[in-house]
Amino acid sequence: MSPSTLISKSTIFPDQKSTAGDLKLSVSDLPMLSCHYIQKGGLFTRPPFPITQLIALLKRGLSQTLSHFPPLAGRFKTDADGSIYIACNDAGVEFVHANATHVSIYDILSPTHVPDFVKGFFSFDHTVSYDGHFKPILAVRVTELADGVFIGCAVNHAVTDGTSFWNFFNTFAEVCRGATKITRPPNFRRDSVLISQAVLKIPDGGPKVTFDVDAPLKERIFSFSRESILKLKAKTNNWKRISHGSGGLNAGELMGKQRNDPFNASDGKITAIIENWLRNAVSMTEKESPTPTAEISSFQSLCALLWRAVTRARKLPASKTTTFRMAVNCRNRLEPKLDPVYFGNAIQSIPTYAPAGDVLSRDLRWCAEQLNKNVMSHDDGTVRRFVEGWERDPRCFPLGNFDGAMITMGSSPRFPMFDNDFGWGRPVAVRSGRANKFDGKISAFPGREGGGSVDLEVVLAPETIKGIEADTEFMQYVTGG
Repeated sequence: MSPSTLISKSTIFPDQKSTAGDLKLSVSDLPMLSCHYIQKGGLFTRPPFPITQLIALLKRGLSQTLSHFPPLAGRFKTDADGSIYIACNDAGVEFVHANATHVSIYDILSPTHVPDFVKGFFSFDHTVSYDGHFKPILAVRVTELADGVFIGCAVNHAVTDGTSFWNFFNTFAEVCRGATKITRPPNFRRDSVLISQAVLKIPDGGPKVTFDVDAPLKERIFSFSRESILKLKAKTNNWKRISHGSGGLNAGELMGKQRNDPFNASDGKITAIIENWLRNAVSMTEKESPTPTAEISSFQSLCALLWRAVTRARKLPASKTTTFRMAVNCRNRLEPKLDPVYFGNAIQSIPTYAPAGDVLSRDLRWCAEQLNKNVMSHDDGTVRRFVEGWERDPRCFPLGNFDGAMITMGSSPRFPMFDNDFGWGRPVAVRSGRANKFDGKISAFPGREGGGSVDLEVVLAPETIKGIEADTEFMQYVTGG
């Protein structure tokens, strides 16, 4: 399918002068300088007003939003000592209006694999974050479709992680809806353990990405309904079903869900059921395991399922060490905690290692336990050790599948990706661009229907994706699979 046509390109400035000054990049920001700009966006139905009105609305809303997020309208600067800062100098962001009215929403959502033309809905393709020294830190690209519109953002990964990115995107939508006071003002404080005197040495010509950007890849969105996720979680935790009324429900499963996953207020009936069980002294749940063990979350259960399927599809020797890498948010792990709306990167990458033979011969529970142990133990002390380790050897973060046996999980099903209503409804779908994609790169999105549903954006070598599509253990949980 032919690419979109450029209609206009402009620079948008904050509607108020910044007073933020210079913000130092942290030990969580600096490793991202070799990564591509984050590229994420929403697919929307066509608004019930002319496209010219939409463009004016988005430009005005973006200008107002940038006044709350001055780093996004700034540029990088490096001082004489080699320390890198965001100069909040109101230099502005790029705004692009493009036309692809030969493309419909159906053209995007109906193919099994994500069509390549979707990558054209984003600016700053293949742009490395270090380039924020001389390129805008943010670009918004609005593409008209036959029956919809795509609003794509490209933002410097050394300036934001997913938490900060989606807070910006949500605020942008909120302002466009007419909000005069924003719900979650970002926090720009730079006084945590993440701010360091260590200097990252930049090679001549700037840092380069560490993976092959031209490798042949296939990308597919696998959807998991709330019911499917609950079933998977029950299997991983070896919960036996106990009946309640007409359906088989599990108290432990529901309590775990209540504790670990956000529920809508309308699900208060689940609490009532649990309390009723407890009042009647019904055993919460019988575990097949004779000793109590940590409860595995929905998401860890899903990661374990994927780890097994990808390892099986790659046909690795039993002795080959596989790596499952997960990004964790450190805001609530540090003591004292960082503000939930701390603006910047506050993530660390946790690798879990296991021989391919163990991943495939042990059960789902075992795989999930390996992930669970690492995530649970990543506390304040671990975060600080990671920081100290980086200070001893400052370096950019290597992204890729270097030995053919790696999986990297990014993003989060907890991110409020579908809370972006610009004034005529929530997104139909969320999609990403070409940025930071390699064999084994997985991104987790919330499902559009909410309630604990999850979408996995899976990027794999063509023969590997074919393998997981034929994997019965994996596909039995996929909606429509």
